[in-house]
Amino acid sequence: MSKGIKKIVLAYSGGLDTSVILKWLTETYECPVIAFAADIGQGEELDGLEGKALKTGAQKVVIEDLSESFVKDYVFPAFRANAIYEGNYLLGTALARPLIAKRQVEIAQMEGCDAVSHGATGKGNDQVRFELTYLALFPDVKIIAPWRQWELNSRQALMDYADSHGIAVPTTPKKPYSTDRNLLHVSYEGGILEDPWESPPDDMFRLTVSPQKAPDKSEIVEISFECGDPVAIDDERLSPAKLLGRLNVLGGRNAIGRVDLVENRFVGMKSRGVYETPGGTILRVAHMAVESITMDREVMHLRDAMIPKYAELVYNGFWFSPEMKVLQAMVDETQKNVSGTVRLELYKGNCGVIGRKSDKSIYRSDFATFENDQVYHQQDAEGFIRLNALRLRIQALMKGK
Repeated sequence: MSKGIKKIVLAYSGGLDTSVILKWLTETYECPVIAFAADIGQGEELDGLEGKALKTGAQKVVIEDLSESFVKDYVFPAFRANAIYEGNYLLGTALARPLIAKRQVEIAQMEGCDAVSHGATGKGNDQVRFELTYLALFPDVKIIAPWRQWELNSRQALMDYADSHGIAVPTTPKKPYSTDRNLLHVSYEGGILEDPWESPPDDMFRLTVSPQKAPDKSEIVEISFECGDPVAIDDERLSPAKLLGRLNVLGGRNAIGRVDLVENRFVGMKSRGVYETPGGTILRVAHMAVESITMDREVMHLRDAMIPKYAELVYNGFWFSPEMKVLQAMVDETQKNVSGTVRLELYKGNCGVIGRKSDKSIYRSDFATFENDQVYHQQDAEGFIRLNALRLRIQALMKGK
């Protein structure tokens, strides 16, 4: 363990892990530690954070509101790609890490720090996401990952350490799961959730009600898009963060966005995670609806073929990689005409499209109609089918020999 470190910036949340880490860093390295917290929509979790960090040993506390940048520069680009990992996960945690790590590195450089630290465990994805970003943006920085160094090898050991050092933490033996919250989602892992057969307790959820407690009447909402990004709700233009926050409220009260899944971590193991992503769930449905009337078929299919790779890069922490830059440029090119308005019905966990319109629509009712028309000659389809069937007929003929 290096003792040559002069000053550290810790990505600090005030939760169990980083509260213990802050004290451990000051005792182990005997150097100043700056606690950095990014406000990306944690809400009340930030209350009293500065005082707590100073009391735990931080020389300085930096808390910055990055919520608008988080939504505009990370969430919206991913949603332009319809990114989803393994068919279920809308990447709420994965999208936040590169922003936090990027700002952490910038603070380290401004404050003359030679080391950065994080609270990710040696089993998880976040250690990769943080450190790939550190090294992409600050190649010579020293990285301290306490979970890979210390002997505190369990949540219980951390709770015992916190208790013995007088550190107040939110985790208790009754609620030992780990949570991560931002404007896009809340995630829950570990503790009682490690048994994939065990149902999550309903009082665990923070953003959404259960379908049984949702209103018996549906709610209608309209979302307007410009070049692939949502810009207004019910004709009211909102900033990216305020728009997503509004959709979180709408989705939450209608029980939308709960997901319980077992995912494949980058480090090789499977992990059970429970997520609440009410606003993001609504946005993805709405975005795909406006795309359906504005995007060329082959362009859409080409972009869709890239979704698994895009989501994998985000999930694995390669936000600042050259391949990610290329993919994002391609995605953004596909979105130039994705503008319009979508009307949705929210009801007891369901989010359904009931209308879509756009000045850039390439949907033509005069071509698609089942009634009499003057623009499409149905007999032309015979030649189209026979040409596409030619290789199939040849294969059948060869088998008949």
